[in-house]
Parts: sequence; C-alpha cells; structure tokens
Amino acid sequence: MAKGNAVWGIDIGQCSLKALRCTYDSKSQTIVADTCDYIEYEKILSQPDANPEQLVREAIKEFLSRNSVRGDSVAISVAGQQGLARFIKLPPVAAKKLPKIVEFEAKQQIPFALEDVIWDYQMLVGGVDAEGMALENEVGLFAMKRDQVFRAIQPLDDAGVELDVIQLTPACVLNTAVHDVLGEIPPLSEYDPENPPKSIVVLSMGTDTTDLVVTNGYRVWQRSIPLGGNHFTKQLTKELKLTFSKAEHLKKNSHEADDPKKVFQAMRPIFNDLVTEIQRSIGFFESLDRTATISHIVGMGNAFKLPGLEPYLEKNLGQTVDVLGKYKRLTGDVLKDPKFSANTQSMSVCYGLALQGLSKSKLKTNLVPRELVRARMIRRKKPWVLAAASLLMAGLGLNYAMHSSRTGQVDAANYSSHSSQLSSVSSTSGSYVSTDQKYQTDFEALRTVGSQVVSNSDSRTQMLELMKAIETALPKEEGLQPGQPSQKKIVPSNPSEQRVDLFIETMDMKYYGGEESSLTDWYEDAAAAAYADTLKTLKTVDKGGLNQPIAEAPVDGEEAEEDTEEAEEDTAADGEEEAAVEGNGWVVELSGYHFHNADPPLTGSEYVKRTLVRNLMRGKVRLPVGNTFEEFEMKELGISHALIAHDGTITRDMEIPNPDYVEPDRYANEEYLDDPTAQRDQVFGAGGPATNKAQEPEVPKVLKPRVHRFKVHFLWRPIGLSQRLENRKNKANGTTDQLAEGDN
Repeated sequence: MAKGNAVWGIDIGQCSLKALRCTYDSKSQTIVADTCDYIEYEKILSQPDANPEQLVREAIKEFLSRNSVRGDSVAISVAGQQGLARFIKLPPVAAKKLPKIVEFEAKQQIPFALEDVIWDYQMLVGGVDAEGMALENEVGLFAMKRDQVFRAIQPLDDAGVELDVIQLTPACVLNTAVHDVLGEIPPLSEYDPENPPKSIVVLSMGTDTTDLVVTNGYRVWQRSIPLGGNHFTKQLTKELKLTFSKAEHLKKNSHEADDPKKVFQAMRPIFNDLVTEIQRSIGFFESLDRTATISHIVGMGNAFKLPGLEPYLEKNLGQTVDVLGKYKRLTGDVLKDPKFSANTQSMSVCYGLALQGLSKSKLKTNLVPRELVRARMIRRKKPWVLAAASLLMAGLGLNYAMHSSRTGQVDAANYSSHSSQLSSVSSTSGSYVSTDQKYQTDFEALRTVGSQVVSNSDSRTQMLELMKAIETALPKEEGLQPGQPSQKKIVPSNPSEQRVDLFIETMDMKYYGGEESSLTDWYEDAAAAAYADTLKTLKTVDKGGLNQPIAEAPVDGEEAEEDTEEAEEDTAADGEEEAAVEGNGWVVELSGYHFHNADPPLTGSEYVKRTLVRNLMRGKVRLPVGNTFEEFEMKELGISHALIAHDGTITRDMEIPNPDYVEPDRYANEEYLDDPTAQRDQVFGAGGPATNKAQEPEVPKVLKPRVHRFKVHFLWRPIGLSQRLENRKNKANGTTDQLAEGDN
C-alpha cells in the first residue's frame, strides 16, 4: 500500500512512549501536527525488576488501540548511547570517489566489521568545484550494531507496523533544533568556514542520559552524557532513605516538600556532576573547532521541569539557558491537547522524527536495514508481477492456440516418404564420409613413416651441409685451389694487407626451443637492430656493388622523395628478408678475424657483412643429390638472419713473426772481421766494443697488421634434402603451403 503524506514520529523512551503525527501543508509551507499520544510505563525500563520487552510491547499495543498508522510513514528513535556518531573531515578527492572514501573511513572509525553494523552517512559542509573535486568536506557517520537494530524493530514488527525511518535520538534533537530554534539558515554556498555563524548547545535530558548537541546549522557535534532525570531520583533515595516511587514524586513536587532546600541539597552532587560533564563537552568541542562561538544553551526534555535546574546551569555555565516551552514552526490543533501541553519539552524527539519523515530535516540518515527495505519493495511489487505474469500466460495460451491450428498442415505423416528418402541419402553419405576419413588416417600414418625414414637419412648429412655452406660463404682469393694458402704477405705498408681471407677461430651452436628457451630469447633488441643493419648493407650492395659506400640520410626533402618506385622495391625486399623468428632452431656463432682493413668501405665489420654475412643470406652452395650436384640457396637449407653479434675495433694487437726477418751480425764492421773471436772478446769484452753498432735490419722482426675481430650469428633451422626437393616441386607447381621447417 502506498504511503500517505502523514508521518508518525514515535519515541520509545526509558519511562514512556511518546508519539506525534504530522503532515506538511504545501500552501502555508508549515508542519501541521494533528495527533499526539503519551503512554507512561508502569516502571522505568532501567529498573532492576522491570521487563523492558514486555513493557514496550504493552505500550505499543495500547498506542495502536488508540491510533491507526495504516497508510502513514512510521519513524522511531533509538537511544544515542546504543549507536555511534562520528564527524570526520575528508581530504580533497574526486566527487565520484566519495562513497569509496567514506566506506574506507567507516572501516577505520567503526570498531566492528561493517557486516555486523547498520551504518549511513551524510555530507554536512563542503562542495564540488568546477573540476569535479570535492573540497573541505565534512561527513557525519552514524552506525548501530545490527542485533540492536533488529531488537528495536522487533516490538513494532510483532505488532504488524512497518518502519520507514530509524534514527538516533541526538540526530532527532538536532533536526528539531535546526528547524525550530535556528529557523531558516543561509544556503551552504554562503557558508564561510573562517567566520561561521554562532552555535547553540542543545541539552536533551532523558531518563538515564543527556544528549548534548552543538550545531550552527551547518556543522554538528554530539555527545551522550550518562546523567539523566533518573539519577536525581536515585540520589534522593540514597540521601533521604526513600523508596524509588516516593523519591520520584518528591523530585517532581519539590516545591511542596516540607524542606525544599534539603531536597535540593540532596541532589546537589548530581547537579555538580552534570555541570562538570557539560563544561568538559563544550571545552572539548571548542578545542576541535577554534572558530566556533557559543551563543546560548537550549534545554529539552521533561527533566528540565526540575525546580532550580535552569538557574543553576546558567549560573555555573555562564550561558543563557532557554528551555524549549513551545515550537515556533509547528501548527495544528494538537498544540491544545493536554497530553501535548504537559509534555511539550519531551516531544522534541518525535518532532525531529516527523521532520525527517517529511524530508524537512537537517540529517536524513536512516538505519533501517537494507534487506528489510528490499523485502518490502518486492512485496509491494508482487501484485504487479502477478498481473504481468497473468498477461504473459494469456498471451502464451493465445499463441499456442494459433500454432495448434496449423499443426495439421505440417504433420510428419505428410512428409514420411520424403523423410525416408532423406534418411537413406544421409546414411549413404555418412558411410562415404567414414570411409574417406579411414583412408585419410591410413595415408597420414604411411606418410609419417615415410617422413621418419627420409628424415633419418637426411639428418646424417645436415651437419656436413652446414659446414659446406659456411665454407662456401667465406670469401676466397681468386686463383687459389681449395686448401691452398694465400701467398700475400701481411705487411702494414703493403696493399697485400687487403687479404680477402676470413680466419674462423671457433664455431659454436646453441639450440633454442621447447619450454626452457625460445628463439625470442636470442632475437632481442640488440639482435634485431644488428639484423636491420644487415638488411641495410644487403640493399646497398645489391644497388651499387661490393664497394658501394653506405648511403647517408638525405639532407633535404627533394632527395627523400626521389625514385619512389625503387623505394617501393626496397620495401618489398625488406619484407621478404625479414622472416618471422619463431618456433625452434639452432643459433650458430662464428668467431674470427681478418686483415682486410686498408681502404674503406671494405674494412672492419663492413667487410664481414659484405662477404660472409651477405653470402649466408644470398649465397648458394653446391650439394650432392644422388649421383649429381645441385645448387641450393642458403635459405633452402634453413639459414637466415645472419648478423654481426660482436663488432670489434681495428687494432694492431696481433704480433706475427716475420718470415723474411734475418738476425743482424753485431760484429759486422770491417776493422774486426779478421780478428779471432776470443781476441775480440778479450779486448772489448763479451759484448764487443761500445762503438760497434749492429747492422740495421731491413725488415721488422715482428709484424703488427691491422686486425679486426668479429662474431657472426645466424639462425639455422635444418631442412632435409627430401623436403628441399619437395619445396622446389611445390614452388614450380604454384603450391603455397610449403613446409618452412624440416627436421630439427
């Protein structure tokens, strides 16, 4: 059932149940109270011999017998000491992240797991700038243990009353004070945190506690003081040796006592304790907010009827105390009701609840469990769901009836002969497919056996073929037969230093593949850059020959735009050379040196790239095929990605004995040629005469040629002879699905 405009605010206190029914008059824009009720318990709930659950149930039963809440919203309060309230300032944060920041703060501030509490929050001051950042925000965080919430709901739930709002008592007092005491406050945009409006202190004295709330209409601070009207009664029973009921009567009628001064003296310790707690609370608040100033104190609750309490507080606190005797912004006939008039001061909590139910309150947090709200929403929507389901079933029934009328036209009996023919054709087709699959399986098995036989034969010669390919790729001096050494001497000043030989000192191989390593471990950034340099050199040599210098970058736009067709051909060639480095294979390393370092560009690593590296990429090798020889390209053998892995500088750190060197004779002077050796040694000593100089050698004893050391890497993914021949055959026939990799 939809809720009406009326709201019941019900305060289930320690000594009584108070209720106020209010509506909002949109024409006059005022809160109108039309019904109130006040039901006093037989005993105070905190008395040792009292049964709180039973007393509350009886009060609710009596309330419902007098009043109807059907169609109205219901809001109740719970004591402030049963809940938790924190007021925290948030750091600047994006507005959309505020809920997560608040949830994080809740985990820090609430001393229980969030799953065990019902909590809610509300922004009090602050705002959002043009960039979507929330600045100078203060948040009010309110929480209550889940079991206490359900304990407060249980009596009303047993009576069949659905709750719409559960609020802490201090928050209800705040709503009443802001609406009826402070009145209209300027909008939040006009709030100046450096010069805020004056604050008021609200004291709502209950039976066992006093709720202290400090607010200026924007910022809020609260505390529950564990002193209330019941403590004055207990003090009288202790000092005057009275029963609890007599002490309660004497407290309410102290002016009629035989000795009023004695009664006041008996209660003085409670007065002093109350003043001390209030002073401590105000002092603590002022230490938190240095800019706040207190204008006066507002008293609420029937405990303020205690004679002498108001002047005592004014005298000891140094502040004006105004006891709330009437509500300036509340109208209605209920104001003339004796129940309301006699308990005006204790109706502030009910008034605050009604304001929240009518959406006219400062604080709007709600501690009703979300699962209850969800269950009520589902229950309220059930009629609509049933109606929708009924319409759906009706539509399905109509649809079924329409399709049933067409069933005879598509009955299977009408097509039985065609179905039989289709089944026969399908069976025949299935047998053909099964036979074909069997033939394919047998063919693959035979092909696997044949491949294994052929690969075993091919693998025996693969290493020999690799060595032959490397030997073929090495540059050779013209006119020399295989194995014949060069006759050119290594003399620094002689052009014969340009010997074409590359001297390979070591050859090493490493396999990449499987789970432990892959080719990408080798082909990293450095290898990729070296291979790109190889392609650049190949392009240069292909265009201008072996001695073509490396082209430099163009200096103007016109040179960069020349020969577009040639640039496109180069791009296509690069794409052909840059084969994918994936799968598995061998990385071969050749370490060596050469003396071909006389004239650029054929010096150093450039000479290695234009000879050995180029031949590994573009060269051919003659290999035996049966009783004949055939030429194969290096890539047909699985050789690719040749690059300079180590580029040493050109040095003279190698010493080679000079075969043309002749040891000079230190006694070569003619003056002593005929003297016996012994005589010369006797005259001049074993070293000969000091003036005797040996003949200057015509050639040096040791040669130090210009030498360059290098390391070349290339990738070898062996392709057997049978596979190479198969690939050639497929290429000649235009077949594109060639196998790129053979036996490893």
